[in-house]
Amino acid sequence: MDVTDLALLKEQYTTKTALATELINLEAILSLPKSTEAFISDVHGEYDAFQHVLRNGSGNVKQKVADLFSGKMTPQTISHFSFLIYYPSERLAAIKKRYPDANGLHQWYLDTFQRLVQLLHFVSTKYTRSKVRKALAPEFVYITEELLYGDFNSPDKAAYYQQITENIIALKQADEFIIASCHTIQRLVVDHLHLVGDIYDRGPHPELIMERLMQYHSLDIQWGNHDILWLGAVSGSRLCLANLLRICARYNNLSIIEDAYGINLRHLSLFAEEHYQDNVAFRPKQLRSERPLSKAEELQITQIHQAIAIIQFKLEGPVIARRPEFKMAHRRLLDRIDYQKMTIQLHGKIYPLENTCFQAVDPTDPYKLLPEEKRVIDQLLAAFRHSDKLQRHMKFLMRKGSMYLTYNDNLLFHGCIPVTADGKFQAFKLHGKEYAGKALLDVFEQNLRASFAYPGDEDDCATDLLWYLWTGPLSPLFGKHDMTTFERYFISDPATHEERTNPYYKLRREAWFVDSVLREFGMSPATGHVINGHTPVKKGQTPVMADRKMIVIDGGFSKPYHKTTGIGGYTLLYNSYGMQLVTHQPFTSKADAIANLTDIISTKRIVDQVAQRKLVAETDIGAELKQQVAVLRQLLADKE
Repeated sequence: MDVTDLALLKEQYTTKTALATELINLEAILSLPKSTEAFISDVHGEYDAFQHVLRNGSGNVKQKVADLFSGKMTPQTISHFSFLIYYPSERLAAIKKRYPDANGLHQWYLDTFQRLVQLLHFVSTKYTRSKVRKALAPEFVYITEELLYGDFNSPDKAAYYQQITENIIALKQADEFIIASCHTIQRLVVDHLHLVGDIYDRGPHPELIMERLMQYHSLDIQWGNHDILWLGAVSGSRLCLANLLRICARYNNLSIIEDAYGINLRHLSLFAEEHYQDNVAFRPKQLRSERPLSKAEELQITQIHQAIAIIQFKLEGPVIARRPEFKMAHRRLLDRIDYQKMTIQLHGKIYPLENTCFQAVDPTDPYKLLPEEKRVIDQLLAAFRHSDKLQRHMKFLMRKGSMYLTYNDNLLFHGCIPVTADGKFQAFKLHGKEYAGKALLDVFEQNLRASFAYPGDEDDCATDLLWYLWTGPLSPLFGKHDMTTFERYFISDPATHEERTNPYYKLRREAWFVDSVLREFGMSPATGHVINGHTPVKKGQTPVMADRKMIVIDGGFSKPYHKTTGIGGYTLLYNSYGMQLVTHQPFTSKADAIANLTDIISTKRIVDQVAQRKLVAETDIGAELKQQVAVLRQLLADKE
């Protein structure tokens, strides 16, 4: 605790009684059970599935209902009550249709009030009254506290409590009270959320996820490689912008740009229409559940996809040339093409090119943008940097985000720590200095924050590093030697499509290696865990590795991954009893979930279980409180 904090404490607690009261309070908090943390990664714009997991607390809400009402509710009733808590507004509308008789609905309200208050009491026992009060809807604080802490066995207050509940109904506040109580339960079931990267790209509504996160009571974010593209675009990186536009076109998600963020793509569309035709390799990918595109819509997106892909390949050349430290010269591909024969020389071999669209490329100067291309990308860059909604989201992402986080004996990061085959941290040389391990992540974060705070010119190093984070061979967010986007579009030979992963992904199965990573970040191998996202866990693979020290929680929220993973994602819960890995089935739709009470929890697996419940005193917050306690004791001693 620094001098400023000490001075503030002296000003805040001026009497012995005030100091003693705060000491009593803090030391009591230290003896409470540790609250529940939830870990989610790689949601990729799948808002409905993400929202469902938040509402059900990764299955924790239903578990609490089952624990409390075991023997008093049937499994079907538990399901119905749980879904009321997940989706109170929608379930209330359906329930009212079942009770055309006012007396029947009246009794249902009374029964539901009682159950909700019982559950609210059950999920709030590990918190102070002050914290619970902050979680309550302000308009119902008085009523809820009276019912929550009331003595219902006292005959003196029986009529008092009955009058409260009867008046809630009589004054037509029953629905609002139920909705508010359900939201409070959701909030208390998970105290803190960790989002381990990749909010953006592929799925249709990352902007809604951002809005939801901005309302969430307590969270942190570890940036993913897809998030970096959006941060890079608003920081002035044309290459990050071109990449994210290409991905949006590829997955039929350009509406994110136009509808969600109000950015006009008309100039890009007109340019694409003038220069490009239909091309099977660039048609947008569509999921079966989506509205089929008309032929005109499909053609327009296909043309935009080609236009922005060629702009991206052109922009890559100058960045690679001016940044030899990136060691990516082999990724300058446009000058390796024989434009007459339509072949390319790669790795000492000649490959024919197919589905080509190089009509805007000058073979004598292949990386030179056409004047129209430059106008289009500059106009889009300005639009991204001046979108109020996008700026608000990106500022939040910067404020809550980081490259990695150490929190309660867990090391969280999205991708990898670049290493050699024998497990040594690989060094990236920047401005004459080498960075490896923790220092590598630190220097990337410093440059990202500098670029975001002071958007640079076209050749700004910090801004170029944002693109490197997306695709560079020593990027901890990418974790592969190459990103073979060009080859996948234009070369049929699958051998050229290989993206060799960093040895980290093989070594993370070994306990000795995970121990070395934990030590690098100042953590104890005896108690620490590494929690990763980024790489979907394929069918037949395990997400828990290295003697349970490594946990990978990207199980595939993104619908394009469901065939590969066979599931709808993993989440992790960490409470006072230990860690549970939760497996989710693919989410169909919100409407289906509500109508058919279709939950998406399949199994829970114990990852780490403690012999004795973990207390607040054993957490990072507990360590801070202990420092305050020590200072308060010293201040109290000074007053003796």
